[in-house]
Amino acid sequence: MNTNWLKVFIAAFLEIFWVIGLAHASDFWTWTGTIIALIISNYLMITAAQILPAGTVYAVFVGLGTAGTVLAEIFFFEEPFDWRKILLIGLLLAGVIGLKMVTEEKTEEGAEQ
Repeated sequence: MNTNWLKVFIAAFLEIFWVIGLAHASDFWTWTGTIIALIISNYLMITAAQILPAGTVYAVFVGLGTAGTVLAEIFFFEEPFDWRKILLIGLLLAGVIGLKMVTEEKTEEGAEQ
């Protein structure tokens, strides 16, 4: 895995925090953390998309962020557990992993690996 994919995964991880922050932030510090996570997350995604295919980057970013947010809501914010949600998250993650696996990576100079 190259550093651009690492950027996408870190961006998706931070997306979980800013999406939860949008729903649960209540004071200056939680809103500040939400905004910082949003800015860093989008910066990492945008810089990765300058090298990797933008559509794949965005699909992986949103897919992982969505799965992480749903799971965080279940584990930490008393969202009702539903096996159907888990099944659909698994299906979503299978698609995201499949997209990453079939995407050809390029070097910084633009030559395919």
